[in-house]
Amino acid sequence: MKKNQLIIITLLIVGLMIQCQKLDELTMFDLEYTTTVQVPASAGIALPLDIFSPEVTTQAETEFAFHDTEAELVEEITLDQMTLTITAPNDQRFDFLKSIEVFINADSLSELRIAYQEDVPANVGAELDLTTVQNNLREYLLKDRFSLRVEVVSDEFITNDVAIDVYSKYHVDAKVLGL
Repeated sequence: MKKNQLIIITLLIVGLMIQCQKLDELTMFDLEYTTTVQVPASAGIALPLDIFSPEVTTQAETEFAFHDTEAELVEEITLDQMTLTITAPNDQRFDFLKSIEVFINADSLSELRIAYQEDVPANVGAELDLTTVQNNLREYLLKDRFSLRVEVVSDEFITNDVAIDVYSKYHVDAKVLGL
């Protein structure tokens, strides 16, 4: 009898743990944004150059509502992925860069480094995945808009402006309906 009770209690605990994990997964979702920056031709060699993105509209309230949550229920937002893709000129590769850093800016918040790549490999193509910094970006993405500052250091002259799409995927951990 006690053995059966122990088995039932154990199964109930395991079942509750699985349900809690599933509920926790429901409170997590991703936000994706893409913006474009342009590296000017002949930007110089071995000198940092700041490039600013246009402001990105977050549409945070709409996104949170879609996921059955609200801004005040968001616990944490982290950058999971940042991928840069050269869109012009067609034959350009990222091997002209020595390093790159990306910073996020939002109204009344301090600038924060969110991604980087030191010593860009010489054999890299037209797409580059950056190393992300695991900061809580909650306050930045709860704003209506944010912008990025990209600091590049090149190790060769480029003869054409280089257009780069900056794709970012942010992971949101929130409470759904206050749970």
